[in-house]
Amino acid sequence: MNQNNPVESSQTGIKTTIIGIVLSAFLGVLKLIGGIIGHSYALIADAIESATDVVTSTLLLVGLKWSAKPADENHPYGHGKIEALTALFISLALLVASFAIIKESIEHIQNPHKIPKPFTLLILLFVIISKEIMYRYVLRKAKQTNSEVLKADALHHRTDAVTSIAAFIGISIAIFGGKGYEVADDWAALFAAIFIIYNALKIARSACGELLDENMSKDLNENIIAHTNKVEGVFKVEQCHSRKMGAFYHVDMHIWVDGKLSVEIGHEIAHQVKNKLKEKIPQILDVHIHIEPIIK
Repeated sequence: MNQNNPVESSQTGIKTTIIGIVLSAFLGVLKLIGGIIGHSYALIADAIESATDVVTSTLLLVGLKWSAKPADENHPYGHGKIEALTALFISLALLVASFAIIKESIEHIQNPHKIPKPFTLLILLFVIISKEIMYRYVLRKAKQTNSEVLKADALHHRTDAVTSIAAFIGISIAIFGGKGYEVADDWAALFAAIFIIYNALKIARSACGELLDENMSKDLNENIIAHTNKVEGVFKVEQCHSRKMGAFYHVDMHIWVDGKLSVEIGHEIAHQVKNKLKEKIPQILDVHIHIEPIIK
């Protein structure tokens, strides 16, 4: 895959997201039915989390398609910020779902219900394995495309796996502990909600950083400067800033060249820097260079 092609990156993200939506929908229905029949609120809470997976992944799908639109007169840098906005919506949806789970968990702790059925453990074991496999798959695609929103979606799958582990432990304690241990199932749901909140805030922090044009990677800037200094005619990189637009970066930099050179040669050096950076770092979509003259 050409990592410097927004359309190809978007298509990869779309295919990955569709697979995630189908899996989350199937597992959500399975957990909901199992939770109702098996008297497990932890499993029902897990089903609610899966339902948010489907909703947020659908939003993600829309965001990926929109972010791939080419630059236009009103959006000269493209539509990549849509990815960060989508990731922010994902985090908000997770927060809403987690607070709903907390409310229901507290109510069930105060009013214990029946002990969960043993078969609910088999459902959760299947869910844990499926979600962990999906997490690894989506994370690999996220790294290939350098997509922050796919990383958020991967974390969403990992969150689902961890909440299912919490539910598995809680239900196991309730089943094997017997009467008096029914609330272990609800405490597991409460723990799952807290973990969801943690991941939601982590996703939101990254998305806000991108929306505010925060310098996302010190290592990236150091790498850009190192490659630029190797171009013949460049004496020094005075400034280097990068901003993330979806899966790609725009770079703004000031470089020093010999002040006695003609404008044409200075322009050629700038083009050499730009071509080298896009060759060495495929995630760079464009480079904006300001030439500073020095007199030797």
